[in-house]
Amino acid sequence: MAAVFALVLALAGGQGAFADPKFPTLTGRVVDEAHVLSPDTQAKLTSELAALEAKNGDQLVVVTLPDLQGYPIEDFGYQLLRTWGIGQKGKDNGAIFIVVPSEHKVRIEVGYGLEPVLTDGLSSIILQRSVLPRFRSGDIEGGVVAGTESLVQQLGLSPEEAQARAQEAQQAVVERPARRHGSPLQGLIVIIFVVLFISSMLRGRGGGWWFLPFLFMGGGGRYRGDDGFGGGGFGGGGGFSGGGGSGGGGGASGSW
Repeated sequence: MAAVFALVLALAGGQGAFADPKFPTLTGRVVDEAHVLSPDTQAKLTSELAALEAKNGDQLVVVTLPDLQGYPIEDFGYQLLRTWGIGQKGKDNGAIFIVVPSEHKVRIEVGYGLEPVLTDGLSSIILQRSVLPRFRSGDIEGGVVAGTESLVQQLGLSPEEAQARAQEAQQAVVERPARRHGSPLQGLIVIIFVVLFISSMLRGRGGGWWFLPFLFMGGGGRYRGDDGFGGGGFGGGGGFSGGGGSGGGGGASGSW
């Protein structure tokens, strides 16, 4: 793995540095950058999310984006969670529901503190049952509302009920037939291809190396190292504040 890491650095270094993504300003519990939500819907969701935080402290943010700036939604969501600092400091009990209509991508990004009650499996089930069918029929706003309400319902359960439901969903996903894994050589070829492709696409743009941890994630696409991106506090949105944002790439993604 050390040799692979060195090779990636050498290949990418020759193409110039990667640019960090530009994140929208956190203006409240609902950030509709894609302009797909009516004022009434935004107000309704904001009220539900505020009630959830008042009940148990969990913070959930809904964001729609015009695009992903060329990045995978998993990478973008991971950094957005940490940049915005969603969740309480020391608890990291935050999550983001990300929708990108123009690219037909959606993701639930989960902080460490909510992983026991919002597992990867349950996040996937919420997307498959509540969100994606509506998106595929052209009802973007309805899918955002349904997904948000499903998440609020799960996070609003008692810890015992929430964990039991999450574990049941996770077990159902684990019991599915496992996909065959490619050889190490195939993995190396994929890494080299991705690095060269993105390097050529972003040639000449300045930035850091924030993307590198994702090239070396363990099973399930999860990264649990400290890459130096600590979540900070934030304000706005009627007193909405956090200080968490630490996560390891937990959650689920989907497309339509």
